[in-house]
Amino acid sequence: MKRNQSTSPPTLEQLETELKRERCRCRRNRTLRSAFSALTVAAAVAVLVSTLLLPVLRIYGASMAPALDSGNIAAAIKSVSYARGDIIAFYYNNKVLVKRVIGLPGEWVNIDSEGNVSIDGKLLEEPYLEEKALGECDIEFPYQVPDGRYFVMSDNRSASGDSRKSAVGCIAERQIAGKLILRIWPFSAFGIVE
Repeated sequence: MKRNQSTSPPTLEQLETELKRERCRCRRNRTLRSAFSALTVAAAVAVLVSTLLLPVLRIYGASMAPALDSGNIAAAIKSVSYARGDIIAFYYNNKVLVKRVIGLPGEWVNIDSEGNVSIDGKLLEEPYLEEKALGECDIEFPYQVPDGRYFVMSDNRSASGDSRKSAVGCIAERQIAGKLILRIWPFSAFGIVE
């Protein structure tokens, strides 16, 4: 058997070139793995933060107009307590609803036929409303908010179900996803939710 004379061993220069190419390939692979790992960790942290600490919600419907319009996207923050006037997101029948806190635990809520709200006998100032209305209501007033629960209402009082209906009722603390604090979308309306 004859040896093929056309194949000769590589030269030192060819070996060095091949070694450089292999080192570059290894560095590129390490860089890609590092970048992929960093992106995976960042995505996991973002999911945890958005789920546990700062849920981001899209608004559907006009129940909170004019404070929030359909299509707005807002960020909420978890809290241990909520104040009158806070806009909260809560779980109800496998949905997330957004309403404003009106009555706190233990308070007496009363709404007259014109839609004026009183808390413990004192008329509530509601500068966020465009129009007052009694709306759909099947509970008797005055109504005492149970301990550990919040009486919530929409800003668009004639167009939405809220704590005035026994089907929704007062919201338990465990149902609350968080307080809406920041409107993210549309950019033209970016800012604090009031």
